[in-house]
Amino acid sequence: MTQSTRNQSVPDSVPTRKRPKDRKSQIALVAAQAFSERGYHAVGVDEIAAALGISGPALYRHFPNKYALLVQASMSTVGSLRTAAEGAVDATEDAAPDERLDAILRGLITTTVENRRTGGLYRWEGRYLQPADRDRMRGDFAELNRLITVPLRELRADLDQSDAQILAASALSVIGSITAHRAPLAGRRLEKLLLGTARGVLRCDLGAAPAAASTIEEPAAGRGLAVTSKRELLLGEAMKIFNERGYHESSIEEIGAAAGINASSVYRHFPSKADLLAAAFYRAADRLAMATATALGASTEPAEALERLSAAYIDLAFAHPEVLSVYFAEIGNLPAGERTNLRNVQRLHIEEWVHLLTGARPELAPTEARFLVHAAVGQALDVGRLMHFDTSAEARGQMQALMLTVLRS
Repeated sequence: MTQSTRNQSVPDSVPTRKRPKDRKSQIALVAAQAFSERGYHAVGVDEIAAALGISGPALYRHFPNKYALLVQASMSTVGSLRTAAEGAVDATEDAAPDERLDAILRGLITTTVENRRTGGLYRWEGRYLQPADRDRMRGDFAELNRLITVPLRELRADLDQSDAQILAASALSVIGSITAHRAPLAGRRLEKLLLGTARGVLRCDLGAAPAAASTIEEPAAGRGLAVTSKRELLLGEAMKIFNERGYHESSIEEIGAAAGINASSVYRHFPSKADLLAAAFYRAADRLAMATATALGASTEPAEALERLSAAYIDLAFAHPEVLSVYFAEIGNLPAGERTNLRNVQRLHIEEWVHLLTGARPELAPTEARFLVHAAVGQALDVGRLMHFDTSAEARGQMQALMLTVLRS
């Protein structure tokens, strides 16, 4: 308040301060950012209200509870992608299929770059949506996939519907991969890189992909001993339950029951549910480190190492898809120290790929290579889901073809 204002007499009626017309969308945006960065259960409604400078009751005028906020935030993020894609289709209705396809990709890329901080929400927090809301989100993604496959199949008469859907999912994964990390890259360079990579995977010939030989030695049918270690059983069952129900909706009791152990015995192996989660992640990291060392030791040049490393990564991801899914969705639930340690482990693993990729492609700047590596490894989860993590040699060969296409685009 200025001095002149203070000296003025107070009018009989003070105009009521009006709430912004877009207050509801502002609340949804702040919630989306918080949920995406820290996870749904770690964020309180009061925190969201405080970030906007409003009270909790004021927020509840727009949303009756936190779950309603999650639904709005989740649906608005994927909804913005659908709006961008449909707008591109309408604007290029009479254009050639390649122009229509390019317009869709550009629209999706622009929207994702603008909403990078919230994009992770629809990718990871959808597990906490109720079935009807989850189905709505899946419907939006199915429509996004369809909007891409229509012009794609006009361009490529060789594609059947299944392969076209896989390629469309691969392109969407490339674009969405930037929401899973915070590596910096100037906007125009980033959009150009994403567009070129998305175009590349849409040209990938899945029919020509060679069947992939497994890098993991499987026991012969009817042979091998069952795991009896209670610790190992707990780790395996915990990841399955965390994947199906979400970390916060899972209990030590049901994890123990799934492993044939009572709850009190579980605590002999793991002091808490968070310790169990961290142990599972460290175990996965150890397996990945061993696979990486094997791939590097058997290679004589960077390009060969990338081929071996991608095959090993697919084998591990497809054999235990729940670990990859839970890692991205639930790492925020670990204590800060464990979270930092595991993210450092992941960062070192990504940098190993970056080193190999820049060795194979000297023209690439490390910053660009980092984005391509994240996009490549993200394929295993995003496209793997569509493939139902089929461990057949044919499916793994197609997955490797997509990963290598991303790296070589």
